[in-house]
Amino acid sequence: MNETKVLIEKITEGIQEKKGKNIVIADLTNIDDTICKYFVICQGNSPSQVIAIVDSIKEFTRKGAGTKPSAIDGQRNAEWVAMDFSDVLVHVFLPEARNFYNLEHLWADAKLTTIPDID
Repeated sequence: MNETKVLIEKITEGIQEKKGKNIVIADLTNIDDTICKYFVICQGNSPSQVIAIVDSIKEFTRKGAGTKPSAIDGQRNAEWVAMDFSDVLVHVFLPEARNFYNLEHLWADAKLTTIPDID
């Protein structure tokens, strides 16, 4: 399994650890001129849950994939936090912000994989 797949797996585990919902992985590898290879999109129900998910992703990727994000943006208001792992961009949204920005539809050509919620 390549490093990117391991990274995505660890990101997903970090999200699930804090009960993040509606996880979608967008594969952008067949699309020209993208800033990264994959998006991982999810949501939390409150700003505090969004921050908990971000912290959990940091921990899981550090321990499980030996990496950390080069940048994290949006933590102050925690409506939309973006985490940059170079080949993978993680977006942790509040539901309203996610509906508003609708990244899945912006990247309609991407291959989307939906991860079932863990209750």
